[in-house]
Amino acid sequence: MSSQLLRTKSIDRLIAESENPAHKLKKTLGPWSLTALGIGAIIGSGIFVLTGTAAAGEHFRAPSLLHAQVLDLLLSLLRHGNTSAALLHGRPAAGPAIAISFILVAFACSFAGLCYAELASMIPIAGSAYTYSYATLGEIFAWIIGWDLILEYAVSNVAVAIGFSGYFNDFLKLFGLGIPARWSEPVISGGHLSGSYFNLPGFLVVVGLTFLLVRGVRESAETNNIMVAIKLGAILTFIIAGSMLIHPANWHPFMPSGFGGVITGGAIVFFTYIGFDSVSTAAEEARNPQRDMPIGIIASLVICTIFYVGVAIVLLGMMKYTTFISGAAADAPVAYALRVLHANHWVYFMVVIGALMGMLSSLLVFQYGQTRIWFAMSRDGLLPPLFSVVHPKYKTPYWSSWIACLAVALPAGLIDIGTAADLSNIGTLFAFVLVSLGVIALRRAQPDRPRGFRVPLVPWFPLISVVFCLVLMLGLTVETWIRFVVWLAIGMVIYWTYSRGHSEFAPEAASAAHSKH
Repeated sequence: MSSQLLRTKSIDRLIAESENPAHKLKKTLGPWSLTALGIGAIIGSGIFVLTGTAAAGEHFRAPSLLHAQVLDLLLSLLRHGNTSAALLHGRPAAGPAIAISFILVAFACSFAGLCYAELASMIPIAGSAYTYSYATLGEIFAWIIGWDLILEYAVSNVAVAIGFSGYFNDFLKLFGLGIPARWSEPVISGGHLSGSYFNLPGFLVVVGLTFLLVRGVRESAETNNIMVAIKLGAILTFIIAGSMLIHPANWHPFMPSGFGGVITGGAIVFFTYIGFDSVSTAAEEARNPQRDMPIGIIASLVICTIFYVGVAIVLLGMMKYTTFISGAAADAPVAYALRVLHANHWVYFMVVIGALMGMLSSLLVFQYGQTRIWFAMSRDGLLPPLFSVVHPKYKTPYWSSWIACLAVALPAGLIDIGTAADLSNIGTLFAFVLVSLGVIALRRAQPDRPRGFRVPLVPWFPLISVVFCLVLMLGLTVETWIRFVVWLAIGMVIYWTYSRGHSEFAPEAASAAHSKH
C-alpha cells in the first residue's frame, strides 16, 4: 500500500498515454494563445474588485480568532506568550502601498512560474500541478494536489460568476434596463435568505461558456484572445483617463499600516495572480510546448504585473484608500471612482465593458483548466472514466465540461461566497509549493533528461518559491485554514474509498502484496 501511495508515473509513459486516440486532445495553441490564456485567467475580477479591498483593509464588527491571520497569531505567541497582540477585527490597510504588494506578489509568483515553466516544457501533458506531482512526488501527492485544484478553480469561478452578474446588471442600467433583484442576486447572502429566487445571469454565463468550450479549444482560445484585447484596452483607458483625475494628497500616508500592511495586502491580492498555472493545463494542446509553454507562463506574469501596478497607483491617487472600505466603493472600486469623479461617459462605458470581458475570459480559462485536470485524473483512474470521455467530433472532454458547468453554475445562482478569494489563494499556494519541490526531485532523479527550459540556481530558486508561498499562506486567516483542512479531509476519504482501488497502480500493488505472502 505504501509503495502505491508514493508510486510515480514515468514521463515517457505519461506522454505515450496522451497519444492514445481515445484520449487524445487536438494540438492547436501557439505562444500568443497561451500568453492570452494566462492573461485571460490572471486579469479577471480581481483587478476590478480586490485592489480597493486590499488598500482599505478588512474590518469585522465582532472580534474573532477565526478572523485573525495565522502569521499574526504566531508572532503574538512568540513575542508575548499569548494572542493578545493579534488583530482579531480584520486585516490592516495597505493604502497606496498596495502597488508594492502587487510587485512583491509578482516577485514571489515569478519563482513558482519558473518552476512551472521547466516542468511544463518537460511534461507537456494536461493536468498542470496534478500531473507534475504524479511524475515527481507520487500518487498520494498527485491526488491531494488534484483535489486541491478542484477547490481552487471551482470556488474562484463561483465568485467570478457572481461578480459578473452584478457588473452585467450595472451595464444594462446604462441603457435604462436591468434584471429584477429577485432574478439577479444569490438566494443565500451572508448566511441568510435574501428573498431572491435565483441569480440567473451568474448561472447562464457559465452555461454559455461551456457550450463554447465543448465546441473546441481553438474556438475558445480565439474568443479569449478577443476578450483579452478588449479588457487590456479598457485598463489602458482607465490608466490614461484616471491619471488626469489624480490628487497627489491621496497618496499620503503611502504606507498607513507599515510593511505589515503591505504583506497583508499581498495575501489578499494574491487572488489576482492565480491563473498563470492554468497555462500549464493547456500543455497537451500546445503545438510546440517545449518552447511555447515557458513563453506563455512568464510573459503573462510580466504583462499582468505592469497593468496591476498601473491601476493601483492611479486608483489610489484618484481617491483616498479609506473610501474603499465598504459599499459600492468596495464592490467595484474602479467603476466607482470614475462615476463619483464624473469621468467622461465613454471612459466609464469602456471600463465597465472591460470588467465584463475580464470576468468572461477568467471564467472561460478557469472552466477550461478545471476540465483538463479532471480529464487527467480520470485518465489515471483516480476519477470515474466518464471524466475522460472525449467528444467524437470536437475532441474535447465534454462530460467533464458539463459536470464542471453544473458544479459552478448552480452555486453561483444560489449562494454568495465571501471567502472565495482566500480559499482560492491557499489552494493555489499549496500547489505552488508541490510544483517547486517537484523541480528539485526531478533534477535529482533524472538530471540528464532534456529540458526545454531550466530553472536557474536549483535548488535555491525553488526553495525561495516554497518560502514565499508558505509566508503568504500564513498571511491568510484561521477560518481559511480550517476550511482548507476540511476540504482535504473530504478528499482523502474519496481517495481511500474509490481512487486508490481504481488507480492504474492498484492491481500492481495488490499483485506485489500477494506474492510476498
